[in-house]
Amino acid sequence: MSNYRPADSKREEFRKYLEKAGVLDTLTKTLVALYEEPEKPNNALDFLKMHLGQAGPDTADVEALRLQVSELQQKVEQLQDENKELKSKVQEQSPEEPAPES
Repeated sequence: MSNYRPADSKREEFRKYLEKAGVLDTLTKTLVALYEEPEKPNNALDFLKMHLGQAGPDTADVEALRLQVSELQQKVEQLQDENKELKSKVQEQSPEEPAPES
């Protein structure tokens, strides 16, 4: 029987680790969601993957970042247009020297 103690203690340590990290709680909630699903999915593993992968950023954060990206893209376009205008003006001012390309 003494041969089984190290394996049991390692198993218990691992269980405590999973519990402390919140893994057991998350798995339990996901399995309960699958159990309570009125129409069981054809692929239970895909269901679990989909629900376990939901720990991403909040929807509000994603929307805020999308808005920020959109605003920054508009600003870049505006600055590129302004840059072209200024290059054109510089070239008009000094036609003998071509403006450097960047």
